[in-house]
Amino acid sequence: MPHAGWVCSGAIAGESIAACAGLTPATKGGGAPRRPDVVVVFGAIHTPIPASSAMLCSADAWAEPGGTSPVQGELDAKLKELSGLFAVDDRFHRREHAVEVELPLIQSAWPGVSIVPVEVPLSDAATEIGRCAARQASAAGLKAVFLASSDLTHYGPGYRFAPAGVGPQGLAWAKDNDRMLLELVAQMTPEGIVGHVRQHGNACGGGAIAAMLAACMESGATSARLLRHASSFETLARVAPQPPIDAVGYAAVVVG
Repeated sequence: MPHAGWVCSGAIAGESIAACAGLTPATKGGGAPRRPDVVVVFGAIHTPIPASSAMLCSADAWAEPGGTSPVQGELDAKLKELSGLFAVDDRFHRREHAVEVELPLIQSAWPGVSIVPVEVPLSDAATEIGRCAARQASAAGLKAVFLASSDLTHYGPGYRFAPAGVGPQGLAWAKDNDRMLLELVAQMTPEGIVGHVRQHGNACGGGAIAAMLAACMESGATSARLLRHASSFETLARVAPQPPIDAVGYAAVVVG
């Protein structure tokens, strides 16, 4: 799910959350979907500090407009014990938007649900980070939803990335660049995601996407379905039209 300002990508992020809520088994004869015990949010890292481990936080709750998201203490503690893969460093959360912009959407779907925020670097260890999170959640008897908070290709001179030039042809190229990554997700190949993103620059949260997909597969997921794919140039066309120069890709994908 994307994490830009809600005016840009909120509707697409909301589709991701709604699909996750709808995929949770419903009670016999209809009714509300069953509630997860925890939502693990694997986030992109925008903090300009080197990171080789997935970064957890020291807080026991996150406050956001409209409410508070408690951190799931048991799972959080178990991950903190895996020092080779996880570390605690609040610098990676203090000014980071990748997790926090999703929290009101999560709370809208599952009021009061516990979370575990995890900032994941673009590391070869990303898939093992995801698998470990899934195994620890299962060992604790927790029903978990795993989210990846990442935008896709950041294209244009404003992002210092315009290999296909500036204008409509460049933005079309950027969407094709996104599609290559989305195809890897659809093919359920988490091991290929980090290297692909390094080569093609088509996600700010390649590590988060790889961790999410690996966690879902560890939990029994067998397929991925693209719900919507657009760019900020397209999503802003009706509310705040922009020239076809800079744009960021967004996608909602549900894995189950």
